[in-house]
Amino acid sequence: PEDCAVFHCRGCWTVLGDSLHLCAQEEKWLGLLVCFKVTDNVAWEDSLVVGLKGALLGCAYNAISCRSCGLTVGFILHSASRDLAYLRGFFCFFKKSIICYLLQNQTIIEASKVNFPSVTL
Repeated sequence: PEDCAVFHCRGCWTVLGDSLHLCAQEEKWLGLLVCFKVTDNVAWEDSLVVGLKGALLGCAYNAISCRSCGLTVGFILHSASRDLAYLRGFFCFFKKSIICYLLQNQTIIEASKVNFPSVTL
């Protein structure tokens, strides 16, 4: 359980995923935890959104939200700039929208304050 965490919705504490399915962290532009698998508590919109400003400018994505409270917690990227292309098809959680429960010491911490071991896609 060292370095293992469960990702919870900041709004209602519903379990959304865990660090066993973590495949990347993006700090530079968006502050993301990227997972290849999430729980059934994550819902996504059918329609694509096109980013009109910021880091997602020109990118096409589906917003993902907590099925329990409806809080938008991230996105699934479908079309992206070269800098973000490696995130396509994965569940990208905004660190500001989730809380982490660390299994080893049984503590709750802001996702923005957690640094998981490096993983590569």
